[in-house]
Amino acid sequence: MNLVRHFNDFGWEDVDVLAYKEGGPYKGVTRQILFEGDEKLPCQWRYFEVEPGGHSTLERHEHLHNVLILRGRGQCLVDHKIHDIGEHDLIHVPSLSWHQFRAAPDAPLGFLCLVSDERDRPQLPTAEDLAELNRDEAVQAFIRA
Repeated sequence: MNLVRHFNDFGWEDVDVLAYKEGGPYKGVTRQILFEGDEKLPCQWRYFEVEPGGHSTLERHEHLHNVLILRGRGQCLVDHKIHDIGEHDLIHVPSLSWHQFRAAPDAPLGFLCLVSDERDRPQLPTAEDLAELNRDEAVQAFIRA
């Protein structure tokens, strides 16, 4: 394992740029796994990049995660609230909170995400979940599902 991986244009040497997910309702997102944890630090540190106008999947899961916006700007939905986000903002996504990240139309959104090694699979919204989320007009206008 390289102890130092140099940064270049929002990528790191010896770190592959991967598809965000296989299939699913998202647009223009890539993923890089920066560090895998071990028994002393059981976590994974990842970098996601959302192209201008793109968005992550609307989802929730049991595990929580913490996000640091590294570049760009956009908005995120966390637990029924929409937030404007930009460089160096920190976002805490609690367990079972609906969340989605969107890049601004004219700028990418790049963020670091810290999660536990042990995590469950994302849950996508059911028709009932979407109906509940859509009760709030601002949330309805924001989400892409």
